Amino acid sequence: MPKGLKRYYGRGHLHFLTFSCYRRLPLLKTVRARDLFVRELARVRGEYGFLLVGYVLMPEHVHLLISEPKKGTPSTVLQMLKQRVSQKLRKKLRDACEKKLPLVFPESVENPRSFWQARFYDFNVYTNGKKREKLEYMHRNPVTRGLVEHPGDWPWSSCSFYTKGEAGLIGIDVIPD
Repeated sequence: MPKGLKRYYGRGHLHFLTFSCYRRLPLLKTVRARDLFVRELARVRGEYGFLLVGYVLMPEHVHLLISEPKKGTPSTVLQMLKQRVSQKLRKKLRDACEKKLPLVFPESVENPRSFWQARFYDFNVYTNGKKREKLEYMHRNPVTRGLVEHPGDWPWSSCSFYTKGEAGLIGIDVIPD
């Protein structure tokens, strides 16, 4: 573990996790890539037993707000999630190239050496105020980046659940304030 990077597990806190694509390349820019990510997130969530309180997928990074899993740690959850997404997207890229189908990655991005940056940011969230702050921050991301006008318009986010009560692409676990 790099010097100065400490992870605090076993305290029952929520974890605000941020991780990026390799060299912040827009490897999640396509609808197909983001939809595949959401499917894998749901699978890993079921296998590791964590609560998903919030999320947003951006073209080059991801924010998750999760509970500690029943199995493993947030680190093992991310390891599994990142591994599965990268393997499946790389396979889709190989298949698309062989069959001359539409690419999974944006056309401007060649097949990168790695899919994800090695490390991730983990912030323990243990107050309701901090939970709200992190949810608002992640939900504003697509607006800040000019992808949509209103946070609830970005389908790869938990915002529509919180603002409109809509289920969205993946179910959200409510942790009352």
